[in-house]
Amino acid sequence: MISTLRSALSAFGRLVPVVVAVAAMPLPAQSTQPLPTSTRTEHVIVVLTDGLRWQELFRGADAALMQRRYVNDTASLRRDFWRASPEARRETLLPFVWSTVAQQGQIFGDSAGGSMARVTNRFRFSYPGYNETFTGFFDPRIDSNGYPPNPNTTVLEWLNRDAALSGGVVAHATWNAFRRIINTERSGVPVLDGWDRGAPSGADSTATLLQALYRSHSQLWPDVALDAPMHQAVLRTVHRGLPRVLFVGYGETDEWAHSGRYDMYLRSAHQVDRFLAELWNTVQGNPRTRDKVTLLISTDHGRGWDAKWTDHGEEVDGAQFIWSAVIGPDTPPLGVRANTPTQQAQMAATIAALLGRDWRRAEPRAAPALPVFR
Repeated sequence: MISTLRSALSAFGRLVPVVVAVAAMPLPAQSTQPLPTSTRTEHVIVVLTDGLRWQELFRGADAALMQRRYVNDTASLRRDFWRASPEARRETLLPFVWSTVAQQGQIFGDSAGGSMARVTNRFRFSYPGYNETFTGFFDPRIDSNGYPPNPNTTVLEWLNRDAALSGGVVAHATWNAFRRIINTERSGVPVLDGWDRGAPSGADSTATLLQALYRSHSQLWPDVALDAPMHQAVLRTVHRGLPRVLFVGYGETDEWAHSGRYDMYLRSAHQVDRFLAELWNTVQGNPRTRDKVTLLISTDHGRGWDAKWTDHGEEVDGAQFIWSAVIGPDTPPLGVRANTPTQQAQMAATIAALLGRDWRRAEPRAAPALPVFR
């Protein structure tokens, strides 16, 4: 089944000319619906977990990768994540996504169900992917994860300059490149990222503890902090007053995949699901934000097939396929969307539309919003 699907998707990818990297493929009519005239959403939380494949999201743990080559303890991993059916495996791996988001929101990117979600940038790695997410288009100039501060205005910067939202955009991330991707110096968006800037600067007990953790923790990856302390910094921001737009970037899924640790990749994905549940339950449990928040979840790129699962990039087949999920008061509960192709570039216009803004009027190169509205 998977090998047949891989062959079909690979053939599809070869049919798409390289110009798709510059000019996105046309979207079907249902993907270009009119923007809502009014929304109930007052706050948007955008969460991206780096490099989490659609295969695990929709099928759960992959038996072919649960082997000693990629796993230290295969017995415990199978005990924790292996189940007889794909549906049971995905619900075990990502219980919040499948018990809450799939029941109350919408999920895109099931390539086996005619709902392929793709990146439009040909590079298929992180900085180009995050730029595409936040601007709505592929910029071929951004061809390196070490690229300087983003020359493009992101939807986050644009919203932060809106008089009604000014100062209401905040970003937390484990990867220290987000200060460049969002261009915090120009945009004015506070970006708490990496080991050196991840902890909040306050003098309260939570901030002080986080500062100590960030200073003293062993830096497993020099440019990517761990998800757990970053998540605690996110919760502090939420409890102190939910921003109008909050971006959260978890990074461990990508780092463990590059390390060839399928066990830690799955456990990190499972932990991100718990983080999502905690975020959602926190905002839904607060009377000031209950039923006023939309949560957008996605990833910046896919990964390769089989032994190439550890990699992504321009030459890695399969890395162009991603996924996204949405739950909130303006999104009807349609579950997994079949026969609805989408693009990573649609995220920027979706963020703005949820707050009653038209990003494409400001940035005509941007793709239309995702078809998620009532």
